Amino acid sequence: MTRIPYLCFGFLMLLLGVIGAVLPLMPTTIFLILAAWAFARSSPRLEQRLLDHPQFGPTLRNWQQYGAISTHTKAVACAGMAFGFSVFWLSAHPAPWVVVGVAAGMLASALYVISRPAA
Repeated sequence: MTRIPYLCFGFLMLLLGVIGAVLPLMPTTIFLILAAWAFARSSPRLEQRLLDHPQFGPTLRNWQQYGAISTHTKAVACAGMAFGFSVFWLSAHPAPWVVVGVAAGMLASALYVISRPAA
């Protein structure tokens, strides 16, 4: 019974990952990591297809085995967060407490990404 929800979640994350691969500023890897996680619980064959993908497979395997993120990916992720925060701040003109909250969340996320082992 639990296989179907995991399978549906996996396909949803895979769809979002594919959209992220095409659209700038939308992440890809996190959705593919979540898809692999869901497929591991619902369809090992689909998980293996993701892990064997020529472009995304090595990144997914590094994450699964070591919790590692490549140095290039760390730089791109942090730059994307900084850019996203800048767009948010300059276009939304939020209240100061919102700016601080979003900045704290982005900083925490960036620190987590930087703290992961390098692949």
